[in-house]
Order: sequence, then structure tokens, then C-alpha cells
Amino acid sequence: MYLSQDIPKITTHVLQEMKLKGEKIAMLTAYDYSMAQILDEAGIDVILVGDSASNVMAGHKTTLPITLNEMIYHGSSVMRAVKRSLVVVDMPFGTYQGNSKEALNSAIRIMKEAGVNAVKLEGGEEIVESVNRILSAGIPILGHLGLTPQSINKFGTYVVRATEEKEAEKLRRDAKILEQAGCFGIVLEKIPAELAAEVTQSISIPTIGIGAGSKVDGQVLVLHDMLGINTKFSPRFLRRYNNLHDEIINSVYNYIGDVKSASFPSEKEQY
Repeated sequence: MYLSQDIPKITTHVLQEMKLKGEKIAMLTAYDYSMAQILDEAGIDVILVGDSASNVMAGHKTTLPITLNEMIYHGSSVMRAVKRSLVVVDMPFGTYQGNSKEALNSAIRIMKEAGVNAVKLEGGEEIVESVNRILSAGIPILGHLGLTPQSINKFGTYVVRATEEKEAEKLRRDAKILEQAGCFGIVLEKIPAELAAEVTQSISIPTIGIGAGSKVDGQVLVLHDMLGINTKFSPRFLRRYNNLHDEIINSVYNYIGDVKSASFPSEKEQY
């Protein structure tokens, strides 16, 4: 029996207990009420209201355009559905980098207006002032290192990060900084599996991997990717658990046919 199955509400403390007991943490993204309700009912441990909503919900090429107001909207939609899962909202680009007071104000707005359980920030040493200020207000933070999509214009590519020793050493150092500051966990995105395993063993807080191998404390995927709704994104780390793109197209095709042929609605489907 998994520890998390007996817990009525997942908290950051529960995630820490899961790491200590060796139970993997299951995390997926959600951005709306209906999907969040399904994930919560299925028993997902953590729901990430990711700034990936910028891509999968709004059709932008990067995560950069999404606003604080939009993230609050998505976060509040998810929270109205959730009873058990821990809900984390991404702080969007421009709401915490370089100005710790603005970072705190942004985090407070997310917590008060969306009612979620925690926020997530990308980066290490360069954002630690914002991390410290937010944590000082009692707001839980999930860190994010490795490939940080909000910095895509600096990287210029979505290739695997920290393959060179200099960048790998910075990631090790940043993980320690986030742990010591008081973050309750760290997402490790698209880094070598060996490095992810090393970092996971070197810190006491949970690590959640996406393209970071199996030796981390948990995994996260974008819901629309793993369900096969979005079929244009196929990185090595993605496992598709369904092909809803084709299933939905077939359903709509059948509906169109029924409407055109006047077989819908039938006598049983009318008043």
C-alpha cells in the first residue's frame, strides 16, 4: 500500500515522507476544472498549473507570454475541482526575476486569489533573493533547475542541459541553495540521468524529473502530451498513454455524420 493512498490531502510534508520511504511522487499538469477533477479522482499526488498553459491552452510558441492574471485564472479553476492533490502554480516570466518585492506581491496574489498550495520558480542563485522573500511570508516554493523554459531566449535551444561540467556544477550548487533556502522540492528538467541521480541523493528534499531519468523522487509530464492530445511534441522522455487526438477527431467525425444524416437526435434523445 502506498503512503499517499491513505492521505486525505497531500501536503509538502507528505511529499517529504514519500521521499524518505522511497515512494515515487506522481505529478501532472492541469489548467482547467474538468481535467483537474479527473486527475484528483484518479489519485495524482501533485497537480502543476504550469505556465505551459501558454503553449497548450493559448497556442503560444513559448511560455513567456502568459500573464499573472491568466495563471491565477487557471489556478483558481483547478482548485475548485481538487480535494486531495497538492496544487502548485508556476509564477510566470517577469513576476519574480530581479525584484524580490514584486516577486512576493505576485506570490501573494496567486495564493490569495487562486487559493493554491504552493508556487514554482525557475532558477537558482540568481533568484534566491526572491525565493527567500516569498518563503519568509510562509508561501511554499517548488524550485526548477536544468532546462528552464522561461530562459529559452538565453539558451536559444531546448537541448539537454548541464552536459558540461561547468553547468553541471552550477546545477549542483543551485540545488543546495534552494534546499538551504527552504524550498520543499525541485523539478529537474532535461538533464543527464546520472547528474539527476547525484543531485537527488545529495539533497534532503524531493526531486521531480522530466527528462531526468528514473533515479529522481518523482516524475511530471504535461497532461496534453501524455494523453496524446498534442501530437506535435515527441521528445525522448515522453511516454504517451493514449491517443486522444485521433479519438476526438473520430468522435467529432461521427457526430458530424449523424447531424448531416439527421440520425441525431433520435426519438429517444428529444422531448
